Amino acid sequence: MKANMSSTRSSRSSSVISIILAVVLVGLPIPSSSTNRHVINFRSPGLYPEGLAYDPSGQHFIVGSLHSRTIHSVSDAGVIQTIVSDPDLPENATILGLAVDSTNRRLLAAIHSAAPLPPFSALAAYDLRSGGRRIFLSPLPSLPGDDEDIARDVANDVAVDYKGNAYVTNSAKNFIWKVDRDGAASIFSRSPVFNSQPVAADADAGFRDCGLNGIVYISKGYLLVVQSNTGKMFKVDEETGTARLVLLNGDLVAADGMARKRRDGTILVVSQKKLWFLKSQDSWSEGVIYDETDLDVEGFATAVTVAGQDRIYVLYGRVVEGIMGNYKEGEARELFGIEEVSSEKESGEDKIWLYVLIGFGFAYFCIWRFQMKKLITNMDKKTS
Repeated sequence: MKANMSSTRSSRSSSVISIILAVVLVGLPIPSSSTNRHVINFRSPGLYPEGLAYDPSGQHFIVGSLHSRTIHSVSDAGVIQTIVSDPDLPENATILGLAVDSTNRRLLAAIHSAAPLPPFSALAAYDLRSGGRRIFLSPLPSLPGDDEDIARDVANDVAVDYKGNAYVTNSAKNFIWKVDRDGAASIFSRSPVFNSQPVAADADAGFRDCGLNGIVYISKGYLLVVQSNTGKMFKVDEETGTARLVLLNGDLVAADGMARKRRDGTILVVSQKKLWFLKSQDSWSEGVIYDETDLDVEGFATAVTVAGQDRIYVLYGRVVEGIMGNYKEGEARELFGIEEVSSEKESGEDKIWLYVLIGFGFAYFCIWRFQMKKLITNMDKKTS
């Protein structure tokens, strides 16, 4: 009778152990080789968007347009809606860089008119709380003595600080404008450092004349800006406008848009071909390109943004096709994309930690099983 009781108890213990083992193994996250990147396709005939931003309050993306005076929201499901239609902008003006001023619930847009249109560079601000009402449209000043008919300014990208000040890059003449919260515009930084670097030997023809481009604001009191034709990055003091070259372990040739991850401060720089991941341990006196991801070259990525949970997205706006006009009337492209991108190295590190967690879980189970077996043996002895 005692032997049967011992056998039954051991059988039940084994069943319990098997169930717990299954729960442990199922409960732990298992790395997967499959990718779950979020791809958003949206339709708007002839839009050819160049700028991209994310509005955390509205929980949607915002894109500009190459030829129309409109700005649009794009949902996670690809539903597109017009949030700004501004007839006061020059006809066929291009909306380039976009930035969301979350503190003041405003959208900032860099406006540019390319030849053969008359020269025009401005920053526009729109109220996100009132259906896109324009707050101001501020023309951006040229350098004294410049002839805009010969070499026009190009308002390209924009960043905003926590006071509502906007900083706009001039890609043609390598300086940065500043537009305060009320719309007063001035030339902010004309550092000679911006013209100190040679054009990269492998710079594409389309970028050889494109200087300062993507820009981000860092709350520690400075801005980071990349230069397309040299592949360099600069750190710019937000008070004085003084700039210095950031020492990197490689060049960011044809760099375009920039963004920053909130969680760890990673700087993201996009080009037509690659998305670079950069970090610094000394507030950007030096930096390291620690990873890069190949992009769809035909899609021609021009902008990158960070959405909820620090997820990274690039915009495929096909802008070269839109600029060249390589399509018949009425046949302009209507399908464009926003695609999630990740660092393969970071993904690999995540998988390693998952395996480590599984190992710890299994080791803990083995120890627990040994202790339970010892306890059952002692109970059997006492019962006997």
